[in-house]
Amino acid sequence: MHGGQLIARALRSEGVDTIFTLTGGHILPILDGCVLEGIRIVDVRHEQTAVHAAEAYSRLTGKLGVAAVTAGPGVTDAITGIASAHYSATPVLLLGGRHYVRNELMGGLQEMNHPTLFGSITRWAATAWETSKLPMYVATAARHAFGGRGGPVFLDIPLDVQADMLRDDDIEWPDHYRPNVAQMADQATLLRIAQMVRDAERPMIFAGGGYRGDKKRSLQQFAEQIQAPVYLQSTARGSLEFDHPLLGNRTRSSAFAEADLVLGLGVDWDFRTGYGQKINKDAKVIQVDADSTKIGWNRAAHLGVVADPMSLVAQLTSLPDLADTGNGGRPFTRAIMEQEAAKAAEAQTLASSAASPVFPERFAKEVSAFFGPDSIVAVDGGDIVSTTAKWLKINEPSTLLDPGPFGTLGTGPAFALAAKVLHPERRVGIVFGDGGFGFNGMEYDTFVRLGLPIIGVVGNDGAWSNIKTVHQMLYPDRVVAADLGVRPYHAMVEGLGGYGEFVDDPEQIRPALERAEASGRPALINVHIAEVQRASSNYS
Repeated sequence: MHGGQLIARALRSEGVDTIFTLTGGHILPILDGCVLEGIRIVDVRHEQTAVHAAEAYSRLTGKLGVAAVTAGPGVTDAITGIASAHYSATPVLLLGGRHYVRNELMGGLQEMNHPTLFGSITRWAATAWETSKLPMYVATAARHAFGGRGGPVFLDIPLDVQADMLRDDDIEWPDHYRPNVAQMADQATLLRIAQMVRDAERPMIFAGGGYRGDKKRSLQQFAEQIQAPVYLQSTARGSLEFDHPLLGNRTRSSAFAEADLVLGLGVDWDFRTGYGQKINKDAKVIQVDADSTKIGWNRAAHLGVVADPMSLVAQLTSLPDLADTGNGGRPFTRAIMEQEAAKAAEAQTLASSAASPVFPERFAKEVSAFFGPDSIVAVDGGDIVSTTAKWLKINEPSTLLDPGPFGTLGTGPAFALAAKVLHPERRVGIVFGDGGFGFNGMEYDTFVRLGLPIIGVVGNDGAWSNIKTVHQMLYPDRVVAADLGVRPYHAMVEGLGGYGEFVDDPEQIRPALERAEASGRPALINVHIAEVQRASSNYS
């Protein structure tokens, strides 16, 4: 067999059944190997999309996401996708083509030393120089990809290494090459956490991107046991039922300011959380993370535990007498949830607007009602995504696919592509900002070509609103590069063979989305929304 088949067989042994690619001469043996080994190949229109799709595949399955791209510009086009996966701590393997070994240093086509590009955004990056060791290289890549929280890895393979032929019985196939039991806490640590919870009057729970896939609802059970408000971010969303009475959505800052105990599960005290400084200065912080370098970052951890957060929560739920909150629960929790209800009521008032262009809260309400709790939704934008995300009814982990802390635009089509390939029976949607659509909207060609009826909806205010707000604050008389115009993006989708519709009446958003679904084609509903000025905290 040739080296490309060795790679594919090693991937199949790792559990990979799908790879994402944009074809190129330097990776043809890899693609042929996937054909021979029965691995599905999904081809896209830009290498960035291939890597983003591999990230979504990993989030949705828990397996290694794999993208294959050709040498030179194929690899450099994929860098943004790898950076995004790095900051989201997602296990992704990028396979890159490489010039012939025999032409090394001779200026071959697209000759480039790719691994040096990836040093700061991968857990491991290397070149595979020997065909016989290709399975070992894949195993090594997977071992690094699943270390700690997880993260992306890069492996490039010279074309002649891919094409060389070897006998099957000359190959050593790695087996049982990475851990298969999650890291848990010892009993003394569990008891210490339990005592801190019992001693607290105002505990809260915050789970972030390092807390993944809690389909067993262990976190929900734990929250009910200790009667604490819960806030979820990124991949942790869906760990509680979307309408659970302990789930907060709009009051996290208030809870941080008032809590006397914060249990942080796989969280980053970064710009999204005010670098941990929004937490009451007198509060105790318990931080649990699979990555030891996250513990104590920007905010002191009074108890820092290196463990898989989800496994630790499951351990805690089995402890007897975890907390005695009395028959009425905690006054702190009741007060926070009353604030939550009041803020939700304010949002409902805004969402009743019949104005045209459509008010953003009304857009969010209509879109959320259409997708409901059973869809998989990718979000790709700035302000309109922030608004809509508060309304979306996320009831299952990984069914809200957001770009994570790197804030990458252009992830939506790729994330939705992976979701629809994996779950063809489910409704899969994308919520775009008009800026976000401009990055990888051409992937609607991929949806049409592959027959994937994904439903997109654009909140189109004709501006880079998030940036325009800041620009107007800083240089009000010299605002440039902030306006896009309300463009007919739906017509582009129609031109590619999909369904498109323009809407500026809020009463027509839901019917338009229903018509889009009824068309049975990839669809885009382009909604003209009002430009609303907001203060942004991202640049403060």
